[in-house]
Amino acid sequence: MDSTRRLGKYRVEREVLDEQRLEEVTQRKTHSDTQPSLTERLKDSFRCTAPKLKRSVVSSLPVLYWLPKYSIWDYGMPDLISGISVGIMHLPQGLAYALLASVPPVFGLYTSLYPALIYFFFGTSRHISIGTFTVLSIMVGSVTERLAPDTAFLITNGTNVTAEVNITARDSYRVQVAAATTVLGGLIQVVLGLVKFGFVGTYLSEPLVRAYTTAAAAHAVVAQLKHIFGVSPTRFSGPLLLVYTLKDVCMLLPHTHLPTLLVSAVSMVFLIAAKELNSFLSPKLPVPIPVELITIVAGTLISTYTHLNSNYTISVVGEIPNGLSYPSVPDASLFGEVIGDAFALAMVGYAISFSLGKTFALKHGYNVDSNQELVALGLSNAVGGFFQCFSVCSSMSRSLIQETTGGKTQMAAVASALIVLVTILKLGPLFQELPKAVLAAIVFVNLKGMFKQHSDIVTLWKRSKIDLVVWLVTWVSTMLLNLDLGLAASIIFALMTVIFRTQLPTYSILGNVPGTELYVDIETHRKAREIPGVTIFRSSATVYFANADLYLEALKEKSGLDISKMIIYKRRQEAKQKRRERRAERRAKRHAKKEDHTKLRAAKQLSGAPVFSVEEEAGRWRDTCMDGIATDEEEQDWTERENGTVFVVPITPRTPDGPCRWEYLKGGEPDCSSLGWMSELQDGDTTTLGSSSEDTLSHDLERVSLGSLGKWTWDIHSIIIDLSTANFIDIVAIKTMKNIFQDFSEIDVDIYMAGCQPSVVEQLELGDFFSESVTKRHLFASVHDAVLYCLDHRGAASFPRYEPSVVSIFCPMLKLNFFLF
Repeated sequence: MDSTRRLGKYRVEREVLDEQRLEEVTQRKTHSDTQPSLTERLKDSFRCTAPKLKRSVVSSLPVLYWLPKYSIWDYGMPDLISGISVGIMHLPQGLAYALLASVPPVFGLYTSLYPALIYFFFGTSRHISIGTFTVLSIMVGSVTERLAPDTAFLITNGTNVTAEVNITARDSYRVQVAAATTVLGGLIQVVLGLVKFGFVGTYLSEPLVRAYTTAAAAHAVVAQLKHIFGVSPTRFSGPLLLVYTLKDVCMLLPHTHLPTLLVSAVSMVFLIAAKELNSFLSPKLPVPIPVELITIVAGTLISTYTHLNSNYTISVVGEIPNGLSYPSVPDASLFGEVIGDAFALAMVGYAISFSLGKTFALKHGYNVDSNQELVALGLSNAVGGFFQCFSVCSSMSRSLIQETTGGKTQMAAVASALIVLVTILKLGPLFQELPKAVLAAIVFVNLKGMFKQHSDIVTLWKRSKIDLVVWLVTWVSTMLLNLDLGLAASIIFALMTVIFRTQLPTYSILGNVPGTELYVDIETHRKAREIPGVTIFRSSATVYFANADLYLEALKEKSGLDISKMIIYKRRQEAKQKRRERRAERRAKRHAKKEDHTKLRAAKQLSGAPVFSVEEEAGRWRDTCMDGIATDEEEQDWTERENGTVFVVPITPRTPDGPCRWEYLKGGEPDCSSLGWMSELQDGDTTTLGSSSEDTLSHDLERVSLGSLGKWTWDIHSIIIDLSTANFIDIVAIKTMKNIFQDFSEIDVDIYMAGCQPSVVEQLELGDFFSESVTKRHLFASVHDAVLYCLDHRGAASFPRYEPSVVSIFCPMLKLNFFLF
């Protein structure tokens, strides 16, 4: 093939490459060349070398990579300031979010200490702050309250049951439940990270996560209403928990504890005003004002000196023990009851942490390993669970403080952990008189940012209706089905939208942009022009089992060829042809039997006797029709002649200078009108039997076949399927492609594929797609290569059409050819 081709206005200054020629030119490697054998891979995995060992250790302990390079002069002071700022935030958030997890506040401080230290060794993000987080605390609280409700710890006195709850026993069991759930969730994260399953977090899309956290914020608000109003609603679990709890709180509003409500209101007003002032002064301040810490200190001092607990029965934090707790093995018998909740915690925590870490990594120009992040977060949870911590992940508010105050590495996390450690060891008892209403107010105000996420509805309405539906379904399901079931339903629905979009992709016909090798949708680009005789078909999604049938239907619709009906029509025509051949054989036998009679007529002709002719038969039929009387023998004779044949009727008498002219009529019930119609014939509707012009004969036969049989005509000789959007192809899709090639070949339309990725070509080979009739010559490197081949092979002006089969019977007696349709 010439390196330069010119076909009309379509030109390419290179060789037209199909897949077979492309492999010859590029010498593409086979799968066996690129993929080592199983034995070689096993040997390589067990082979230990010094560089390989170093890479493994450094990838497992990222701290060994950056800590030896740590510069105290460059990073020491920024990390120290950042760590102190984050540590100050850890104190109020740890105490407050422990209430959401339904465990004593001191365990919130433990949760702010141990996991951060573990992440220091194994994490790859330099800026996220690991510790308590609102959503995870709520999820843990739903588990602890479900497995350790107040009703299971009522203090009994003989046969009477008092209204008191054994708070010590209840809290102890809740800590065990939270620890077991946290350890199991951490183990799940570690296992997923070791098997390189870090991409699982991508199934939680941004609209899903934002809607989920927004609904979780509503759960947090409802959970804190009892501390805000000083009431004790009944604890519910399962679906519609939020509805039932809110209803119960509303019924208890007449019994609101006014001193508690006053403390809550004053704390919220102070927090909101101070945060607004903080936002206003933030450009001028080196570090933010620790509003939450100031609120906790002020609330503790006021409560201590005014004796709010004893004088006004305002609920306070209570005893906070000095020192650290000893590690303990969680109760493994609880794993079976919390495995679903643990998996949900693992997925949500990882999705939030990784998305936040990836954001900071892109901003500061470093990489975050998704699998190592999963392992690091899993170890933080698993090890923390042995020290009675509950599930952790990164906090957006603390991470932003760590980044904006100049934090460079995770040494800031060590500084913040030291602040928490000092508080646990020395300052813990000072917060025993802190009102729980103050902590609830801190939770309320910190959820303001999550409630602002409701504005996503307006944004998504303008940008993506499907993402809006995902957001709304996630929000509704989480609000009504609780946090665990709501997350599962949301993920399933989000995946269904992906399947739905691949099942109903955009199908388009491509046209060439004049003067280029570009092919774009002719419906959306005015300057795109279709290639004469060539249809280029493209789907916006991969072809696979879920949309293979729809793909074939779209190809029929876009090409304008109803291939199914056309093939059925062809099969019927072939069946009719076989029947006509059998009838022709029977007629030939009858003619043979009448051979003696024919010879007798020939002898009579020599002696001047009348001769049978079509003119006589037509005249006799006309006379019969005019008389309105026909004998049974005549009727049967004409019926036999009519049965699927074409009548030959003379329109001019035979002359010595030339043969007579005949008209071809499709078989049917001839009558006087059909014979009288001869005088109105036009020249284009007749032909001379003696003529050798095949075009004229074909034109007449064409006019005859257009009757009741119907006829399709089209100007397509080639269809090019653009598979550039396909990244894989399964067995069902391969079978569909085979059927496309086979069906369209029946109507003389060639099929070609273009733009196949190497992986798709390999899957076609493994799926036995190629055969003697369909080779790699039908695959082209690009659409333009395929177009040039089609124009060169079939031509731009080739218009194939389907012609019904024609059977020719020669009647030696009349020296005429009867054509049967």
